[in-house]
Amino acid sequence: MPKLAPVSWNVLVKRLNKLGFEGPYSGGKHPFMVKNDLVLTIPNPHKALISVDLLSRILRQARISREEWLNN
Repeated sequence: MPKLAPVSWNVLVKRLNKLGFEGPYSGGKHPFMVKNDLVLTIPNPHKALISVDLLSRILRQARISREEWLNN
């Protein structure tokens, strides 16, 4: 199985949009994205890549499998 790789903030948002999430919307300390009744908090935009550890936690909260993420 291919491994997850660090991604930029823009790639994260584009892939989440492709997977059915709307946004990002600003709110509180962090932006968030919405899909049906699921509200997903995402990190603030920054120049550094989003680590594999953080990406896997985001995917778990978003209920997205690794295969689903890697195929989009």
